[in-house]
Amino acid sequence: MRKGTIAAIAVVVILLLGVLLVGGSYVSARNSMAVKSNGVDEASSEIGIQLQRRADLIPNLVSTVKQYAKVETQIITAIAQARSGLLQAQTPNEKLAANDRLNTAILPLLRMQENYPDLKSNQQFLRLEDELSGTENRIAVARRRYNQSILDYNNTISVFPNSVWASIGGFQKKTGYFAADPGSTAAPKVDFGS
Repeated sequence: MRKGTIAAIAVVVILLLGVLLVGGSYVSARNSMAVKSNGVDEASSEIGIQLQRRADLIPNLVSTVKQYAKVETQIITAIAQARSGLLQAQTPNEKLAANDRLNTAILPLLRMQENYPDLKSNQQFLRLEDELSGTENRIAVARRRYNQSILDYNNTISVFPNSVWASIGGFQKKTGYFAADPGSTAAPKVDFGS
């Protein structure tokens, strides 16, 4: 073989290897960017899931707590009124009648405690507080993961040679970082009113 033919074959082999390396680099980078872009979308979806959880959970918990508090409030109010009547009673007949009213007022409380010994409004309120706190923490974690996913994606498409491949593949920086609302420093309001 001639030296020219060998040199031409060597050049072709080198070019083919270069094309394979560049092509492999492009495919690898493009796959990585696509995976990270999908990660951003998944993290965004997780925020939506947690916000929906909050939207579904909170009204149900508030309603439940209101119902327990309403029942207990009625019972406690009736007991307080009957006790007050007993303290204000002057004659023995008034005292006996007031004592009967107090016994009648206490019966629902005793029945409720027999059936539900741990049923107390404060426990329900503590549960509501825990659920609210847990839900807000889940949302905060989801938002943090979303921001981290965007940062990871943006870093991936910004470094060389990925920046070249990103521009060829149409990958653009994502700017949808979650930022707290200006009013988020105010405590949320939970209303137990009617």
